[in-house]
Formats: sequence, C-alpha cells, structure tokens
Amino acid sequence: MAIIEVHGLHKAYGGRPVVDGVDFTVDEGEIFGILGPNGAGKTTTVECVEGLRIPDAGTVRVAGLDPATDRHEVTQLLGAQLQESELQPKLTVREALELYSAFYPRPADRHALAERLGLDSHLDRRFATLSGGQKQRLFIALALIGNPRVVVLDELTTGLDPRARRDTWQLIEEVRDGGVTVVLVTHFMEEAQRLCDRIAVIDKGRLAALDTPAGLIGRSAGSTVISFTPSKPLPDPGELARLPGAVSVSTDGHDGRITVHGTDATADAVISLLAGLRITASRLRVLETSLDDAFLDLTEQDA
Repeated sequence: MAIIEVHGLHKAYGGRPVVDGVDFTVDEGEIFGILGPNGAGKTTTVECVEGLRIPDAGTVRVAGLDPATDRHEVTQLLGAQLQESELQPKLTVREALELYSAFYPRPADRHALAERLGLDSHLDRRFATLSGGQKQRLFIALALIGNPRVVVLDELTTGLDPRARRDTWQLIEEVRDGGVTVVLVTHFMEEAQRLCDRIAVIDKGRLAALDTPAGLIGRSAGSTVISFTPSKPLPDPGELARLPGAVSVSTDGHDGRITVHGTDATADAVISLLAGLRITASRLRVLETSLDDAFLDLTEQDA
C-alpha cells in the first residue's frame, strides 16, 4: 500500500522549473531512495512532501493527506531530517529531546530512543561538542521522536567519514525494521544500492527512472564487464563485438588488455570463443556494472 503519492508535481522559482511533472509512490515499510545530480530538484520534491513548500501544480498525498492543507496532521505522522540542520550550540542532547517531545501528543520514549541510537551516554553534552556522526544520530532521534509512520532523511551522511557513514546506514536499516517508512535523499551510489528497496532518479527536474537498484543497473548499457589479457592476438578482433549482448569492446594499447561491455550471455560467449581459439585469458575479470554506471547513463542521456 502506498503511503506517499506524488503525481504531476511542478515547482518553479523565478519562472525557472525546478521540478517538472514528477510522479512516484512510496510503499509503506520500504526504504525509498531519491537520487539525482546537484540541483536536479530532489530537495524541492521532498520539501513539497514535507509541506515545507507548496507545489505550483500536481498533487502530493501522505497517508491520504495533503501536506499543504492538512499540515498539522501530516507533521504528526511524518518526521524529517533536513539537508541543513543545526541546533543552538549550548543545547544539550537531553534538552533537545525534551523540547522536541513537547511538540507531539504521544511522543516516543526519549530515553529508549537515545539508547537505541547510542546517545544515552551523551545526554548532557552540548550540541556544539558533538562529533559529526553524533549530530546525525541526534537528528535521526529528533526525526523519530514523534513516532512517525514516515521519516524523510535528506543527505543524511554528507560529511561523515566512512565508518560513521556505515554506522548510520545500519541505523537506517534498524529504523525501517522498526516499521517506519524511510525516504532517503542521497547522492552516494553505494548508500542507495545498499539501503534502498526502490530508487527514483531525478534529473533536470524530471523523473529519469524508477526501479530497484538491480533494475537500474540492468538498464545500463553493458550491465556486465568482462576484461582479460589474451595469451595471443585474436585472429578476428571484431568477432568479440558480434557476440550476443556485446555493447562495446576496447583494447588497452599498452598491454593489450581487452574490455567487453555486455551481458551475462556475453561473458559466457567470450569464454567459449577463447576456449575454441585455444587462447588463455589471463587476469580474467567478470564484474557487474555498478549503480554509478547506471546513474551516469540515466543522467547523461540529455547532456
């Protein structure tokens, strides 16, 4: 069942369209990713979902409610961590949790939430003294303090070191496992590929694709990459390009290493061809195209 529905969303600033006819739905209980280049319209889209901006056209519904006209009801069921978030530097973690708890009629148990997010030993620390990872944990806690059904996390791990980023990923998975639907806005491909059940790719204000991470990778031209160094030159180098599913073939002029972009069927055909020609493939590598490759394919089509 869809808990968020966005249809024909348009938003312009100064006559310049930033979001131009975006459509998607988010199913209850999933981690839904929104990817796109900087300035693609990702944050404006989720701000319309959060009720922070009013669409110029189209409809947005959260659990059947309009974030613009049913603002109070939506804020009771949707938590948000904004792209740029700050608190008063001298505010302690405890004080922040107490303050935000007061905004809701039935808040979460802030002590249990602090323990769950690893903040229980930092309750008396001031915001200014927290590390980047600790601040992000606090912002997640504040987004969850109202017991929301949906939480929107916008560029949550920007600026974090790799360890803090992976710790935060685990927290997001735990939030989803606790029954909360997560909308994750990010430009980290590894983050989206690991966490998201489905991903909407927004480019130049429009929806470029909507699929699972595996589905997006499968759309990429040459979703499998085969590379090897042949023990001797191929009698007919063009034969590789004629193999089933082959998209492109390139040769490194320095060491003769060959790279073939294609499909799983192409990989099988390359191995069979080399065996028939009695050519040994040294340093053979068969890799799946990454979400980075798929993202570049999708967002460069109109470049």
